[in-house]
Amino acid sequence: MNAFGSAAGPLSPADKSAREMKAVYTRIPLNRYILTGLAVAVLAAATLAFRWQWHHTQQTVVNDGYVGSSSCRACHQKFYELWSTSHHGLAMQLYSPEFARAAELTDSPAIRIGDTTYKTEITERGGWIVEQSDSGEVHRYPIEQALGGKNVYYFLTPLERGHLQVLPLAFDMRAKTWMDATMSMTMHEGVSHEQPVAWRDRTLTFNTSCYGCHVSQIETNYDPANDSYLTTWREPGINCETCHGPAGRHVRLYQAAEKRGQTPDDLGLISFRRLKPEQRSDACASCHAKISAITSDFRVGDKFFDHFSLVTYESPDFYPDGRDLGENYTFTSWMMSSCTKSGKLNCVSCHTSSGRYRFAKGDPNAACLPCHTELVQNAAAHSHHSPDGAGNRCVSCHMPMTEYARMRRSDHSMRPPTPATTIKYNSPNACNDCHKDKDAHWADTIVRKWYPGDYQAPILAQAALIDAARKRDWSKLPAMLSYIQDPNHRTIVAASLIRLLAPCRDTRKFVAMQLALQDSSPLVRANAVDILAQHMDLPTAKALVPYTNDQSRLVRLRAAAALSQVPPTALDDAARAAIQPATQEYLASLTTRQDDFAQHLNLGILHANRGELQQAVGEYERAATLRPDFAPPLVNAAVVYSQLGDNTKAESALRRAIAADPKEPAAHFNLGLLLAEIGHPDQAEEELRTALQLDPSSAAAAYDLAVLIANKNPVEALALCKKAEALDRNNAKYKSAVAFYQAKATAGGAGKTPPGQKTP
Repeated sequence: MNAFGSAAGPLSPADKSAREMKAVYTRIPLNRYILTGLAVAVLAAATLAFRWQWHHTQQTVVNDGYVGSSSCRACHQKFYELWSTSHHGLAMQLYSPEFARAAELTDSPAIRIGDTTYKTEITERGGWIVEQSDSGEVHRYPIEQALGGKNVYYFLTPLERGHLQVLPLAFDMRAKTWMDATMSMTMHEGVSHEQPVAWRDRTLTFNTSCYGCHVSQIETNYDPANDSYLTTWREPGINCETCHGPAGRHVRLYQAAEKRGQTPDDLGLISFRRLKPEQRSDACASCHAKISAITSDFRVGDKFFDHFSLVTYESPDFYPDGRDLGENYTFTSWMMSSCTKSGKLNCVSCHTSSGRYRFAKGDPNAACLPCHTELVQNAAAHSHHSPDGAGNRCVSCHMPMTEYARMRRSDHSMRPPTPATTIKYNSPNACNDCHKDKDAHWADTIVRKWYPGDYQAPILAQAALIDAARKRDWSKLPAMLSYIQDPNHRTIVAASLIRLLAPCRDTRKFVAMQLALQDSSPLVRANAVDILAQHMDLPTAKALVPYTNDQSRLVRLRAAAALSQVPPTALDDAARAAIQPATQEYLASLTTRQDDFAQHLNLGILHANRGELQQAVGEYERAATLRPDFAPPLVNAAVVYSQLGDNTKAESALRRAIAADPKEPAAHFNLGLLLAEIGHPDQAEEELRTALQLDPSSAAAAYDLAVLIANKNPVEALALCKKAEALDRNNAKYKSAVAFYQAKATAGGAGKTPPGQKTP
């Protein structure tokens, strides 16, 4: 069987071992993403409860490596069957006519996407998606794998150089209709688009972007020389060993123990029973979170922030109050839950090893026991709903279901309904999810009558700060900084505010960030380091040196990245020695994925900070090749080309950046500066005006445009200088320019530029 499989016919639970990959495979660390616990606490509990009857026909295991889920079936038949039919076990499936019948796939009508039409062909010989352009060109792409299926099935096809690509049509399992797949695709790892990307985009390449949470023990075998993959995996779907680790030792121990008639003391694999609650949730979060990875070797039991950073409310995929707008994969909202913060709740409290909800039968409110016994026993009094109605279920109000791009998800923040934030920000609330004939004002009046303590006020206050920071309304900066420094803050809100402070030019934020370095959350500390990196003077550098030895890898790497700006000669021997291990750790984190554009971009920044300009520009160009519609690598490359004295290449890089993203203000701004430098003032003016139009908060664009047009339009130049000063009141250069041009306008005299300044 090849890497993508070629078996046909339906697979019953008893036959699921046939899905194990037989391709060349070598043992590797657990892959980049690990799905939620697939046999959580099962084997540990079974050790005591199960009377071991090993099947002697099974091949004897002789090593401690991965041995596949079939090795679990003999002794864990019940759990094996539950897992093998679950959404975890079936996270990826081989496509076959039998699969198509079971999923009720039919031929689709023609679906137009852009200037191309797509339709499906579902036959007894297989499945295809047919692409026809307006010019009449036709391509047929075979469906080889099915991915997902809880809400929507996505389908994969092999393209050139081993790229396994998500096809442009997907199947809505509830509506039983075909749809444009890219309309529901979320762009991972900080890459966002106003419009859906083309289906051949790299973010929809399985080997590059979405492989880790759908198959087990994968090797992408990426070759950067020709941008190709020779991908193999042991099993499609998420198997037992994803969460319990290699089972070879476990199997050997119990094979030997059976011969002796004993039960071994050593389980021989990872037991969720022995993990702390936080570790259990972290295991799930490695897939159920919108993340950026900083390593490729997460193992169950590890700390989440030693391997990942987390997207928070700086993302437009969240409403300002934190409710889900786009697809956010649960964990960010989960961290907002008071139940989570208490340490008494973890993912497997409510979900089984196969991901099923434990409380689907019986009393639906039993999930909230024993922590909320009184409320559960008097649920109707608390909910103000009929005891036998859906409104009396805890999850109806505290975990309402919402939908994005046909993907249904429940709100894991577990916060109460807040119709007041619906009124303010149009975010969803549980009241109106049920009472669709009423509006949020009605719901707000009702809940305020029921609960006069105004439980909505803290959530409204937090949302107001997030909303202001997104809009760059720094009149609320004191309140933002006060919230960040409050020891009782919500980690997600504080981390979000810190990230949103990046464009703020008020120096008060740096004082607050020094205090945020003491926060208990590694996410908050890491974000504080990022902000302090904007103000890297010697005192700041010295303050960050200890954080290269932080207990969290995320913080250590951020500190190493920030300190890479500091010339080694500026620090003493002890500081340089302290920084070195974290710097090496940071460098290693940037070389784990040769097909990850973000790693190449960050590696380019590291080389540039070190003055290694040729290496820097090489990494930037590589990032741009992998992510051709993302402008920042090319903008950075242009800066380095300019430093190398090659303005031709610098201009080319900036024009490529604008072609990739015409709305990137930094590309227009830098091109304006370059064109002014090489003697094209009219074109330079056009680019600077575009930059200022795209980013009206850019003080630098306003100032440089003022200097450029001062001779021909001194009145506008003065207005632009005043704008720059208003945007950045801490910049003495802007104050000087205002005074200079004011005096020039008053005197009506000549003058080219403010004293000490150069024309851009």
